[in-house]
Amino acid sequence: MALLDVENLEISIRFGHELLPVVRGVSFSVDENETLGIVGESGCGKSLTALAIMGLLEGSGVRVTGGRMRFGGRDLLAMSADERRHIMGNDMAMIFQEPMTSLNPVYRVGDQIIEALQQHRNLSRRAARRRAIELLDLVRIPEPDSRVDSFPHQLSGGQRQRVMIAMALSCDPKLLIADEPTTALDVTVQKEVLDLMLDLQKRTGTAIILISHDLGVIAETCNSVAVMYWGRLVETAPTDALFETLAHPYTRGLLHSIPAIDRDVDWLDAIPGRVPTIGEQIAGCPFHPRCPRAESRCRHEVPQPREIAPGHLVECHFPYGGDR
Repeated sequence: MALLDVENLEISIRFGHELLPVVRGVSFSVDENETLGIVGESGCGKSLTALAIMGLLEGSGVRVTGGRMRFGGRDLLAMSADERRHIMGNDMAMIFQEPMTSLNPVYRVGDQIIEALQQHRNLSRRAARRRAIELLDLVRIPEPDSRVDSFPHQLSGGQRQRVMIAMALSCDPKLLIADEPTTALDVTVQKEVLDLMLDLQKRTGTAIILISHDLGVIAETCNSVAVMYWGRLVETAPTDALFETLAHPYTRGLLHSIPAIDRDVDWLDAIPGRVPTIGEQIAGCPFHPRCPRAESRCRHEVPQPREIAPGHLVECHFPYGGDR
């Protein structure tokens, strides 16, 4: 049994008296010690999916309107607020997208870690402070004994992201969701943060969901990949199988949009057009206005997921074969 099992997840956002779908029939699973990468452009529903898993959509105009999510065999949507709150932080945790704004600027970073430990582990303040210093050392922040008393503005972007990782790992979660954990970091620090997450995974066996725009990052860090477009999973596969085939035209477009460092180019490749907006009506395949392989069928018929190889699903009428 998978640690996390998401089946036909539907998420909608309220506009006036109308509920408009933003995530449509998303299904995936994550096992212990596995890293799943979810990739796609901004506006495709990646972060909303993560927030739904964490139960952080309550009180907003966004809500889960269909499907189910099971964690450790328990139905997350059937839990009471207290049960869900107990799981959040203890069994599942999240590294949010922007460390510059996710940390409270008026509290010392150590106090923010201590609060999580006291809330979920019922530690005394002295024991929680000691554990906070251990966590800062674990995520390789220099001089953790003094940095525990620093304010966020006194740390670099990379150090703030490491504090976010320390907070997320403070209660030894079984599942860690990392939403663009390398946003706004330079390339060297990006690699350090990703290596740190994978190293901690080896030590603890934590399952990771890594959300990113960058297929290059996903290729180096994940066991399996889910490609998301306009609230749908258009391709899912083990990482090696996905990059060997690149079956969906959108997946291929994302990869070809990455600049090559070994050759000079006059013009960067890009996927034409844009992601459809919320509430926009598109007949047939939602990607067909941007797709180089679109035919008449694509404009009228929504493709259904089909398995082109073991564990490799693609939602496309005319996927690429084995050619590159």
